[in-house]
Amino acid sequence: MGNASPQQRKLEIELPEEIGEGIYANLVLIAHSPSEFVFDFVRMVPGVQKSRVQSRIIMTPLNAKNLMKALEKNVEKYESQFGEIKQFAERQEKTIGFTSQE
Repeated sequence: MGNASPQQRKLEIELPEEIGEGIYANLVLIAHSPSEFVFDFVRMVPGVQKSRVQSRIIMTPLNAKNLMKALEKNVEKYESQFGEIKQFAERQEKTIGFTSQE
């Protein structure tokens, strides 16, 4: 059995139909510990007080950082193809959508 180089290996990923349909989320809650990041993706609907977590993703700090870098690169590619993604002006009370909390 020979050792295949990274370029020679074929990565096979199965995408089940029910997962392939995807879910919609317009809010993500992020928590972390020394060993993991937890991303809770939520769908909020205007006028509805209660929302549910649609999906929870847990990953290592290294993979969270790799995800951040991959998102940055993909946003850059998207904007070079389709133009800058405009952010809404800061609102007094923003209740729906992804934001960064400092």
